[in-house]
Parts: sequence; structure tokens; C-alpha cells
Amino acid sequence: MTNTDTQVPSAPQTFDLGGDLTVNRLGYGAMRLTGQPGNFGPYADWEGGKKLLRRAVELGINFIDTAEAYGPGDNEEIIAAALHPYPENLVIATKGGIHKPAPDDIQADGSPENLRRGVEGSLKRLKCDCISLYQLHRPDPKVPYIESVQALAKLQQEGKIRHIGISNITLEQLKEAQKITSIASVQNRFSLADRSHGTILDYCTTQDIAFIPYGSLGAHPLKRGAPLAQAEGILAQIAQAHDANPTQIALAWLLHRAPNLILIPGTTTIAHLEDNVKAASLQLSESELAQLSKQ
Repeated sequence: MTNTDTQVPSAPQTFDLGGDLTVNRLGYGAMRLTGQPGNFGPYADWEGGKKLLRRAVELGINFIDTAEAYGPGDNEEIIAAALHPYPENLVIATKGGIHKPAPDDIQADGSPENLRRGVEGSLKRLKCDCISLYQLHRPDPKVPYIESVQALAKLQQEGKIRHIGISNITLEQLKEAQKITSIASVQNRFSLADRSHGTILDYCTTQDIAFIPYGSLGAHPLKRGAPLAQAEGILAQIAQAHDANPTQIALAWLLHRAPNLILIPGTTTIAHLEDNVKAASLQLSESELAQLSKQ
């Protein structure tokens, strides 16, 4: 950062999910704490995974993202094994509407019957009476979207779900869902490299809906727009100015992009987890944000 740069206000540290659950905007995506390949089966280092989850909570992370499909079921079980009984402010978000009999066999099933089965299964595995945030993992082309959302609304009325989220959706599907019930979150792909859902993000911002981007970091996080070497160079340059690493800068950019973004970067190492958490305290300048936004 140069002396002529204008410092922008710090990115908000928290967001009120659903209007009543205050979460720190740097969360944790637990998907990788599963068997490999294909996030199938239990995590090989079960005790190490539990230790990582406990460290996440120690670092102030109070939003953890999981799904029935991760395992399936094993990811929810390791979270419960590590953290139950849960801290009062911890929000665990899970997802359903997927049938996954094998690592390479993932089938959407948004039928009301399957969603009810999924919610009840998640309640049991997570050892809780109500799921703070339950998200429809993806639309099922075989089931009218309205029926899937209505099924979740009914489960919410029964007290099994506190807030409803939807994932992998279009703006039209979001607006359709809003006609049925209040939507607390949207989980679509979004990152410095992939901003194809920017219109949905902007709509969510105006509606005070949490946007939980998956794929916020990838093997090639800047493979878009400028040549990869040039883009990585900009990240590295800004990272050096902040005594940070490029991954932290990419996360910091997201936190500055919109106040309703809740990040869920995943990792299997405590060192990487601690690095990710530090990104929440980075303050980027106007010129740095502009450089990154051009990529």
C-alpha cells in the first residue's frame, strides 16, 4: 500500500444470519473432513479432525458448514463427536436433498419425503433438537422447486429447522422461494476467480440474505481474466505489503466485497486454519481492492 492509497473502512466482522444468529464472517467448511476420494466415508484421521474442529472454535469460528452428502453423514458425526455439547453461539449449517450411494454417484432428491428423512437424520447425527440453518443442497429437476421449499417450510413450522437456506440456485429460483418462506442464506459458487453469481450476491445484499460462497479458494484461484501469472503476481504483491499470503488476501477481498458474505474455507491442517482466520483482520486499501476487482 502506498502513501497515496485511501484506506477503506474495515470489513464487518459479523453478520446476523436470519436476523437473529450473529456469526463471525470467517467460518469453516468441514467437507474435507471426510474419506477420500469423493468425500466418501469417514475421515481417516478421526481424532485429528476432532482436534481441528475444536481449534476452530477456540479461534472464534462460530459458523461451521456441513452436509448430509459429506460421507454421507460421517461429516456431521465428526462435528458432533468433537463439539457436542455445543457452545451457545455456535451455528452449524447443514444441507440435504442429495442421495450419494458412491463417491462418483451423486443424485438430487428434493422430494418432501427425502427432505424429511434428511432433516431427521441430520438431527440425530448432530445430536440437536433443531438445525440452525438447513439448506436445500441443489434443485431436483424431477421435483417442482416449490414443493421442495414448501417441505422445508413445513419442517421449520414443526420446529426442526430454525432457518432455511438454498444452494446452487438461480435468481429466479431465489425469488420463487421467497414467495413461500423467508430465505436466510444462499450458497453458490463465488470467488475472486469466479464471479458468475455476482448478480445473485448483489440481490442477497439488498435483501439482507447471507451469501455463503463455496469454492472461495481453489487450486487456481485466479484463473480468470488476466493471465494466471499476472494475476498471481498482483496477489503476491499485495500479500507482501500486508505481511500475508495470497490466500489470505483472496479471503480478505471477499470479506470487503459485501457485508453479507460468510466465508467457509476448508482445510485439514491447523496451521492453514489459523492462517485463514487471520484474513478477517486484514484491511485493504481502495487501490488494492480495485486491482483485485479487475482480475
